[in-house]
Amino acid sequence: MPDSTPGGASGAARPASDRLESWKEIAAYLRRDVTTVQRWERREGMPVHRHLHDKLGSVYAFRSDLDAWARRRSAGAAGGAPGEGTLPGAGPEGEPAGDAGTAAPLEPAGGGPAASGFAGASRAAVLLAAAVAAAAAVGAGATWLVQRRAASTRDPLAGARFVPLTDFGGVEQAAAISADGRFVAFLSDRAGRVDVWLTQVGSGQFLDLTRGSAPELVNPSIRALGFSPDGSLVTFWARGRTGSDPPDIGIWAVPLLGGPPRPYLEGAAEYAWTRDGTRLVHHTPGPGDPMYVSEAGRLHEGRRIFSAPAGLHAHFQTWAPDQAFVYFVQGALPDRLDLWRIRPDGSAPERLTHHDGVVSHPVFADARTLLYLATDADGSGPWLHALDVEGRVARRVGTGAERYTSLAASADGRRLVLTQASPKRTLWRVALGPEHADLADARPIPLTTGTGWAPRLGPGYLVYVSAKGAGDGLWKLQDGASTELWSQPGARIAGAPAVRRDGRRIAFWTREGGRTRLRVVDADGTGGRVVTDALQLAGAPAWMPDGTSLAVGAIVDGAPRLFRVPLEGGAPAPLVAEPSADPAWSPAGDLLAFTGADVGTTFPLKAVNADGSAHRMPPLTLTRGERHVAFLPGGRSIAVLRGEIRRKRLAAVDLASGASRPLVVLPPDFDVRDFDVSPDGRELVLEQVQERSDLVLVERPAR
Repeated sequence: MPDSTPGGASGAARPASDRLESWKEIAAYLRRDVTTVQRWERREGMPVHRHLHDKLGSVYAFRSDLDAWARRRSAGAAGGAPGEGTLPGAGPEGEPAGDAGTAAPLEPAGGGPAASGFAGASRAAVLLAAAVAAAAAVGAGATWLVQRRAASTRDPLAGARFVPLTDFGGVEQAAAISADGRFVAFLSDRAGRVDVWLTQVGSGQFLDLTRGSAPELVNPSIRALGFSPDGSLVTFWARGRTGSDPPDIGIWAVPLLGGPPRPYLEGAAEYAWTRDGTRLVHHTPGPGDPMYVSEAGRLHEGRRIFSAPAGLHAHFQTWAPDQAFVYFVQGALPDRLDLWRIRPDGSAPERLTHHDGVVSHPVFADARTLLYLATDADGSGPWLHALDVEGRVARRVGTGAERYTSLAASADGRRLVLTQASPKRTLWRVALGPEHADLADARPIPLTTGTGWAPRLGPGYLVYVSAKGAGDGLWKLQDGASTELWSQPGARIAGAPAVRRDGRRIAFWTREGGRTRLRVVDADGTGGRVVTDALQLAGAPAWMPDGTSLAVGAIVDGAPRLFRVPLEGGAPAPLVAEPSADPAWSPAGDLLAFTGADVGTTFPLKAVNADGSAHRMPPLTLTRGERHVAFLPGGRSIAVLRGEIRRKRLAAVDLASGASRPLVVLPPDFDVRDFDVSPDGRELVLEQVQERSDLVLVERPAR
């Protein structure tokens, strides 16, 4: 059974006797071990709920839900559906239920012993017929099962031909392909700015459609480009095109052969047409991304069918070929997402995957195969995945190291377009003067690890994260020498490290096989240990002013909340009641700044006093993307990343007046992904990301 909607019914109206409070109780009720029931929840949609209230990170389930799921599962197994053993009431570990497809032997009409050999022969014939029927049923079921499993394991790219579409040496992204597979639209900075470009497959020619007329086009969290049903228009998401304040969001269109852009779906953030162009689904940029379904020509009569719970988002809508479902991605941005589907009548949505990672760009390759991009449990990727929508079996397609950032498909699924990315990261040091720093005085930081990210400055040293085999390593650079402080095979460092003020300890958190662990290690690489693994962590940690506990975001009802986690035992305690993450303490320890929940493409920066009371400050809204903030010496201003979703500049904001000034003078093509300020305020470290990506056309053979 698919999961219920996050933040939906809590089950408060059900009797307490119906509730099971842990994996152990659930396993005992189903007469299985904990590993098995966890696998059922992960792979077969067994209804288990998570909360972070009374027992942080615990799970619960309802007996009535499990019984209903077990009946459906057992019925499917009787018909040949795959299953892992039987459930209570359906096999030898429950009450005997008989063998599906086996007929009970018939007794003679008189109810007594057989009167003749003919009667005995008749009974033998009946038994033989029943056995044959049972064998036929089992054979048919086995055939169905084999076919279903074969469909679930078939490689949708088997025999496909991969053809490079672009080789510009810059950034090509957000590709879309027309329904007939003849044209490909994409975003490119080929002309020095990001524009919408078009190419006809096989022509080798490229046309700039927008020519600088749209100021902000990049939004990797949605499907930014598309085509009208008749293929005559290329549509694009745009922010701030009319110059309004706050910036407006809408869908615009430009003719296939060029011309001035014009509004296409005002007030919409994303949309998808059915293949025949008769129905439209779209969502607006409001909280929860409200989703509407309408008929062609009657868009003003759109009916609202879904809105994500507070703090969550619902993006990347796409129709099933038979229009029975709208598939979409739901969760907390940027990396707590999964695939869901909902019927166009607005019935309860169903969760289809359990990646709990970066998930995007679902498209249908055929009637039952949904292709999409997703990160692995260790945070690597995104990679190409396939979901059998009938068997609900998801798997990674291919085992190469290709990292993809967008995916599109023609109407028949024969042609796909992928964006293959290979970003380059560089760390820089630059002196910070009384007013600002100048990149002309910056120098790159040579790393023996080749590449590094998430830099943080300690007293006399730099810590950063670098890839190591199938995991990540935490490294320290001091006096020109690099030392690995921590690594573990299969563990990805998801939250940027945090250096304690005395520089003696470093905190960070890891993602390991779908689980998160908050860790600390001494600055010399010793004393590494897990502080807690009971939270679903989010954002970056920060040291509390006393140095004996950590502040970190954890997912509650689908959205992050800040918790205080003691270093030496004790339960985590809430710090902030509202959606919050990415904490930063002022130098005096009297003010805690944090980021709030995303709304549309922005999020607020807020603050509370050390006692938890609200701190009044000028409204400060930042654009979605990197969220790190850091106090500057004196605590009267804070360093933030401002700008577009993918082009950020570093600024200092006065917390009393709200006035903003550049903290470092950067060239237009210098994209700051992360930064830190040294404890004495005299130095900045910058992480520059130079995106490199190209489009690849995938031509699948006819099936």
